[in-house]
Amino acid sequence: MTRTRIKIYFDGGARPNPGTIEIAVVCGGVAHIERDAGRGGSLDAEWLALIAGLRLARARGFEDFLLLGDAAAVVAQANGVVRARGGAAVHLAAFRALVGDGPKPRIRHVGRAQNLAGIALAKLHGR
Repeated sequence: MTRTRIKIYFDGGARPNPGTIEIAVVCGGVAHIERDAGRGGSLDAEWLALIAGLRLARARGFEDFLLLGDAAAVVAQANGVVRARGGAAVHLAAFRALVGDGPKPRIRHVGRAQNLAGIALAKLHGR
């Protein structure tokens, strides 16, 4: 039996930037959107979306999943390739706390056009 790795797409934005944060997580073709996830900048929004994606995976008991986002900086910081500073370091700490002692989740960068969560957010605004 072949298991398929579950793909979880994440994206976030702030309107204006900085402003009200909105995030989206898409899993199994279903978009989970939060239109008011607080206030902050676009980097904060991307981090909150990544954390929401990880929470969704944990809540559903997924073991083999891949988190996909178009924010290269957040993906690099979450993977430990680039050092997180300032507010990003706070988000990284929250992310790592959620990971706990479990296996490190797989996080990959995708282009904006392939990010289903970004597409879901764009549809909210008629783009």
